[in-house]
Amino acid sequence: MSSSLKDVAARAGVSARTVSNVVSGSARVAEDTRRRVQEAIDELGYRPNLAARSLRAGRTGIIGLAIPELHSPYFAELAGLVVEEARKRSWTVIIDQTLGDAEAERRLLTGSGGRVMDGLIISPWALTAQELASTARSLPIVLLGERSPQGLADHVAVDNIRAADEATTHLLMLGRRRVAAIGLQPHLHNGTSALRAEGYRRALRRAGVSARPEWEAAVDTLHRKDGALALADLLDRDGEVPDAVFAFSDELALGVVHMAHQRGVRVPEDLAVVGFDDIEDGQYGHPTLSTVSPDKRQIAQLALQCLADRIYSPDNEVPPSDLTAPHRLVIRASTTLRPRPPGH
Repeated sequence: MSSSLKDVAARAGVSARTVSNVVSGSARVAEDTRRRVQEAIDELGYRPNLAARSLRAGRTGIIGLAIPELHSPYFAELAGLVVEEARKRSWTVIIDQTLGDAEAERRLLTGSGGRVMDGLIISPWALTAQELASTARSLPIVLLGERSPQGLADHVAVDNIRAADEATTHLLMLGRRRVAAIGLQPHLHNGTSALRAEGYRRALRRAGVSARPEWEAAVDTLHRKDGALALADLLDRDGEVPDAVFAFSDELALGVVHMAHQRGVRVPEDLAVVGFDDIEDGQYGHPTLSTVSPDKRQIAQLALQCLADRIYSPDNEVPPSDLTAPHRLVIRASTTLRPRPPGH
C-alpha cells in the first residue's frame, strides 16, 4: 500500500501543508524541518504525483532561463546550476539565448511567444530599467544582474562595486600603481561594467592613486579576443604601461594573459592580472587566474526561491525581493609571485 502525504506528515511530526511546501518548494521551510520531512519521505517511499498537481493548479512545471550568451563560460556554468537546483523542485528548465537583443528580451518578458512557462529567470542586457519596470506581463520573473526593476520584480545580483574594489585593492596592495581596467561597455544598458568601473575607481581614490582615463579600456564584448586587443593597445601607447590589470571578466583576463605572453610581458612579474567570474578555465591556465568568485550556486538557489515564492503566492502577496549573492576574492598565480626558498 502506497503512503500518502498525511502519512509523511505524521511520521515527520509536521502538518500536511508543511510536507506539501517541502515537496513543491512553494515556501521557505526551516532546514531542520525540511530534513525531517525528507527523511520521512524516503522512509515511507512517498512519491507525489507532481504532474497531476501541476495540472490541477494550472501549472506546467516548466520555467524559463534567458541568458545573453550560451557560449559564455560564466552563463553556461550558471545555467547548469539552475538546471541542477530546479530538478530538486521537479521543475524542467527551458534555456533561451537573447544575445542582448532588446526585442528578444521584450518578447520573453511579455510572454508574447506563448505561455508555456510558469516563470522566467532572465539576465537582461538591452532593456533599460524603465522598460523592465513598465513591461506589462502576467509571467512571474526574476531578474539577474544589474538591471534593477525598481522594486516591481524580484532581483538577484552580486555587489559589483564592492567586488571590483576588492580586486583592485588586491593589486594595489601588491605595490602596483599603474592599474588598468579592461571591460567598460558604455553601449550596454545592463550596468555591470559601470558598477565594476566605479569600484575600480573607488579603490584607486582610497589609495591616493590618480585615475587615468586612458587606462580604462572599453570593449565590444567580454571575450578573450577583446582582452587581448585591449592589452595590445595599452602596450603600444607611448609612455608608461600598466603594471596590473583588473579585467571585468575572466575571459577578458585570459585574453590579457595570452597577449602578455606574446609580447614577452611576464605575468605576474611585470603585469599582475585579476579577472571576474571564477570560470573553470581560469583554474587551469598558465598562470592560474586570480579572480572575483561570485557564488553561482547561491545565485541559482536565490533566483529559484524567488520564482517559487512568486509562482505559488496568490495575488502577488509576496513583496519583490532585491537579493545580493555573496562573492569572494580568489588569489592565484596571476597576481602572486612564486615564494622564494628559505634563506634567499
